[in-house]
Amino acid sequence: QVQLVESGGGTVQAGESLRLYCAASGSIVSTNTMGWYRQAPGNQRALVATIDSDDSTYYTDNVKGRFTISRDNAKNTTYLQMNNLEPEDSAVYGCYAVVRSTGSIYYRAFWGQGTQVTVSS
Repeated sequence: QVQLVESGGGTVQAGESLRLYCAASGSIVSTNTMGWYRQAPGNQRALVATIDSDDSTYYTDNVKGRFTISRDNAKNTTYLQMNNLEPEDSAVYGCYAVVRSTGSIYYRAFWGQGTQVTVSS
């Protein structure tokens, strides 16, 4: 089985920064896409950023220029550097990873539980 654990959330003021961490562990053969999503109360889950195994990235429009996604393949870890945070960024941030597990020929997505980010004005 594969587990994803996020950390790094917290409460900051507008304009400040946070760095989120997501570590995948378990019976991992290889990891393809990794990404971050967020969900604020009353809102649907929204994709924030993704990074592929070739390090190509995607960002949703309202975080471009402020957030940076990266990964460490040796550690099966992805990071989300969030700068110039705004109150509208407040949400539970979760990560996912598309992983091929031991004994499987297929890739499937695994999801973390999330970490709270609160930005006060």
